[in-house]
Amino acid sequence: MRDKLYGAVEAGGTKFLVAVGTDPAAPQEVERIATTPEPAGTMEAVIEYFRRRGPVAGIGVASFGPVDFARGAIGKTPKLGWQGYPLAGTIERAVGVRVEFDTDVGAAAQGELLYGAGRGLESFVYITVGTGIGGGAVVHGQTLRGLMHPEMGHLLVRRHADDPQGFRGVCPFHGDCLEGMASGPAMEARWGQRAKTLEAGHGAWRLEAYYLAQACFSVACILSPQRIVLGGGVMRQAALFPMIREELARQGNGYLPLPEIVPPELASPALSGALAMAAGGPLR
Repeated sequence: MRDKLYGAVEAGGTKFLVAVGTDPAAPQEVERIATTPEPAGTMEAVIEYFRRRGPVAGIGVASFGPVDFARGAIGKTPKLGWQGYPLAGTIERAVGVRVEFDTDVGAAAQGELLYGAGRGLESFVYITVGTGIGGGAVVHGQTLRGLMHPEMGHLLVRRHADDPQGFRGVCPFHGDCLEGMASGPAMEARWGQRAKTLEAGHGAWRLEAYYLAQACFSVACILSPQRIVLGGGVMRQAALFPMIREELARQGNGYLPLPEIVPPELASPALSGALAMAAGGPLR
């Protein structure tokens, strides 16, 4: 473990988490900052945090997507005020240190690869289910990028026969894609209450398992990961995991070996990944 102090930012659609640390497996002094409709309010608080906690040797930023890696900027997000915002460069100029930039799920995949549920694996996928849905893939020990980064939250899914007919999905771009049907806002729009207030026996969870199992099956067919880690606020309902496993087996129908479906091992996978990115790799 090194003595240098590094910084981390997990930029989410509802909140930013900021932290410092010398060991990415254990982010320290974590603070929550609300994600404002326009960047100015949030970013002022983020920059002030690092000025108070500094000096740091580098900062890793794990951002909600889509992102533009070349510009270190947020892409065509439904959060209109943040579209095109140069997140990495803004922090780099204000704090005066090198900034490494990735998606929140890409960083979370790195965190779990190094310190959590992905240790020792050559291939696995991390999917977060919360305000939005996104996925980061690790193939041969490296996070996957191509034309851009994976956008697993916008996989197209088949509607469940029991889904209310008037519900069209909340994604402004695709309507009933995975994020449109299974994100936290989708559950709230469909049932009139937040996911965390729904009882374990509520029918909402059976529908949620149906959509998330579709995503897991699609990912299994394309990337053949050894394990799929499901994190995010919606996945705090522990009863959801056995339902997803059961539904995945039903949808797979014995055609191919299926990956393990497990929760994250780290308390803050994206923050841990961002700290590791800031230091240029694992610290221990």
